[in-house]
Amino acid sequence: MKTFMPKEADVVRDWYVVDAADKPAGRLAVVIADALRGRDKPTYTPHVDTGAFVVVVNADKIKLTGNKENNKIYQDYSGYSSGRTETKAKDIREKNPERIITQAVKGMLPANRQSRQTLKRLKVYAGGEHPHAAQQVKELALNF
Repeated sequence: MKTFMPKEADVVRDWYVVDAADKPAGRLAVVIADALRGRDKPTYTPHVDTGAFVVVVNADKIKLTGNKENNKIYQDYSGYSSGRTETKAKDIREKNPERIITQAVKGMLPANRQSRQTLKRLKVYAGGEHPHAAQQVKELALNF
């Protein structure tokens, strides 16, 4: 009996939609990262990208547990000396709510070329609307 090895050309990428309203950011990011990498499929192989597209809506209503709204800090670096800026999560939520989910998912992917390609399949929207209806998106099962 031969071992099945998926090939990049044979991968069928599904489209999933996730409603982030009132879901904890970290727990949601784990489920999204697994779907993007294909870890939720029985054909998962670490060196072959078998993941799906994931569309996240209502990113502005995501829940941050505890006192993270005021204490969690996002850092940016311009590249110049003393070019680091720190921004609280409540300010990020007002200015760019998609970043909370995108950065959480990025942190749960391995730091390699494959994950940089994988992250391009994540589509995050602040409101409840998305332009991907033509792809027949399915609801992603959340088990938390």
